[in-house]
Amino acid sequence: MKRKMKTLLVLQPGQRGTRKLLAEHGQRMVCVRYRYDERLKRRLKTVELIISNVAWEPGVPRPGTKVSVRIGYDEADLRRKIKAAGGKWNGKTRVWRIRYDKAVELGLRSRIVGRECI
Repeated sequence: MKRKMKTLLVLQPGQRGTRKLLAEHGQRMVCVRYRYDERLKRRLKTVELIISNVAWEPGVPRPGTKVSVRIGYDEADLRRKIKAAGGKWNGKTRVWRIRYDKAVELGLRSRIVGRECI
């Protein structure tokens, strides 16, 4: 059974309270977390470590995955095409959201922005 614990403090390597652990774990240490278990009335100190570092290439999104595409204001023809393909304007982030396969079909692969950048 999984217990519910709250994380109230996260410390980065080198901050006060991490120096002994940093000396022990070195550059593999990512952070130290203080977690609190209210049911058991316990505080737990955890260390996040890097245990593997290998090369990785991001995969191509599935065809139905939505991606963000940046289109210039002066590109009215392209905006009409993306809208006709089902794209939706997101005024908050100022990008068009469209399915990945439609973006590739319209030749917009190089304009994909954000985390899902290909």
